[in-house]
Amino acid sequence: MTQPIKTVQLPEGVAPARINDLVNAAHQNAISKGWWDEDRSFGEIIALIHSEASEALEDFRVGKQPDEVWYENGDKPCGIPSELADIVIRVLDAAGRYGIDLESIIAEKMAYNATRPVRHGGKVL
Repeated sequence: MTQPIKTVQLPEGVAPARINDLVNAAHQNAISKGWWDEDRSFGEIIALIHSEASEALEDFRVGKQPDEVWYENGDKPCGIPSELADIVIRVLDAAGRYGIDLESIIAEKMAYNATRPVRHGGKVL
């Protein structure tokens, strides 16, 4: 069942960030924290994205709910939502590294997906 999205109220006059603004912010933060002092292989980047997905799965396997957030040491957000955010942040960083216009390709891919038949591909989990 689909749950309503919990939204954060932005201050008046503040627009939500565009995807490519998030790409630049995530990539610049990674650079400033030393994550690009040595170049990484594309395989390593994908493995790091995958590791965040595995952490979300582990939280679920130990009984955490998909919308459950808790804080370690009072300030570090933990839980499946946090791991999903980490996946997105790593994808944004990768897009920044490779100069990918993620905003345009997401719009293009969503438009294409809207044309696909119901449950296309027929694959099962």
